[in-house]
Amino acid sequence: MSRLLAYRPPLAAGALLEFLERRAIPGVESVVDGSYTRSVRTSGGRGVVVLLRPESTHAHVSLTVNGLDDVPLPAGFELGARRLLDLDADSQAIDARLAADPKLRPLVRRTPGLRVPGGFDGFELAVRAIVGQQVSVSGARTTLGRIVRDLGTPLELPAGAVTHLFPAPERLADAPDAALGMPRARVAAIRRLAELVAAGELDLSGSGGPTRILPGLSGISGIGPWTAAYVAMRALRDPDAFPAGDLGVLRAGRALGLGDDARAIERRAERWRPWRAYAVMRLWQSASGE
Repeated sequence: MSRLLAYRPPLAAGALLEFLERRAIPGVESVVDGSYTRSVRTSGGRGVVVLLRPESTHAHVSLTVNGLDDVPLPAGFELGARRLLDLDADSQAIDARLAADPKLRPLVRRTPGLRVPGGFDGFELAVRAIVGQQVSVSGARTTLGRIVRDLGTPLELPAGAVTHLFPAPERLADAPDAALGMPRARVAAIRRLAELVAAGELDLSGSGGPTRILPGLSGISGIGPWTAAYVAMRALRDPDAFPAGDLGVLRAGRALGLGDDARAIERRAERWRPWRAYAVMRLWQSASGE
């Protein structure tokens, strides 16, 4: 089952796929030959595989779902794909706003159309953020891959390296500490997050908006400003989320002459509103040398 998803150019597809590839959870996601593939859980709990391939020459993304040939494409799949690749962003307006700052202008010109990747599952993104606290991207991937291997659900129809569904909130809420294999504070934060989501007390689908959701998220012990801002950026689709204390933001900010500390960079970032999350993507790209 396939569908074409339109977007407003420009779209920095290469940079978008590179970001997703560096953070791809083993067993759940893969990026191969210009396509992003991942497992997705349907509303009935069934696991299917979704493939997304950006086509820059025709300003659309090809969405293919394997495993749903006998039923119509659920509405949430198209929405999830659009959020994952940030296809509804007005890149021209965003780039124009950020390029008005001479410090960011070279970054915008180097990679026009840079998006903020989202996801199909806000809970998964929140778990990623907790696992990624104070560890490298590769270290977080290793931990998440082990969690998927031990606690995820094997797919009936795997596709290459995509073999499992990410563990459901109910599964992680009941998982023993040893299965998560992280410091106690992070384990407790993941378990409490899973309990709230499983009980329907915390909605990370992105439909409720960051202002409504963030207080409940930030109320979980072990979830600080950085984690909350990351979740706001990617899961709650807040275009102005800004993790000022992020190490990549600080490193790039100093290199670009935006300020020597988080407070100074945050003051500079006022001129980027309401698109600070897109500025973060550019700072991360600059800091990593991508």
